[in-house]
Amino acid sequence: MSDAERASEGQTVTVILADDHEIVRDGIRMILESEPNIEVVAEVGDGESARRRTSGLKPDVLVLDLNMPGGSSLPMIPSILEGSPDTAIIALTMQNDPAFARAAFRHGARGYVVKRAAARELIQAIREALSGGTYINPQLGARVAAEPEGPPGGLTAREAEVLALIAQGYTNPEIAERLVVSVRTVETHRAAIHRKVGTTNRAELVRYAREHGLVDAQT
Repeated sequence: MSDAERASEGQTVTVILADDHEIVRDGIRMILESEPNIEVVAEVGDGESARRRTSGLKPDVLVLDLNMPGGSSLPMIPSILEGSPDTAIIALTMQNDPAFARAAFRHGARGYVVKRAAARELIQAIREALSGGTYINPQLGARVAAEPEGPPGGLTAREAEVLALIAQGYTNPEIAERLVVSVRTVETHRAAIHRKVGTTNRAELVRYAREHGLVDAQT
């Protein structure tokens, strides 16, 4: 049933808010509950709680902050949908980045809203998602359409391959063996990856790879 049909029949659209900042949740709740037939049924402050509450309550919509304690919520989207496949997930984030937006939709989000956007964008994203569509800010959407899809962060295809292997736990010599290159070449790729994506250690590389869909959440 579309959002318009729900409204016309007086049915309530149920929403869970997942954001680690209470003041942000309070603001979003005020925005949503100013609309007819929208009810916030739960609030949580981390990704695992979002997964559990969504599975239990099965709301129409989950507004999911992508940056909460425990790391990015992005890799959790498939498991959240496994527990509540009819819930429309609206990603809420500070990342005004085409690659990040692509990753959110690839993981199963139905909307992508940047936090500094106007309040009406979140309402519009919910309405679009409940009507079976998707939503992205028009300016960001134009950038997504204009920029050719490829590895995130300006990485080359080989750098993305090296990054994925690093995130899977392979050492430089093991990567060199798999790719049939020298260890020195792998080290050069690794240095270039750190420079391009702004990381300084392996843990940050793993997080970046997960957030951008280069490896799954279990890696």
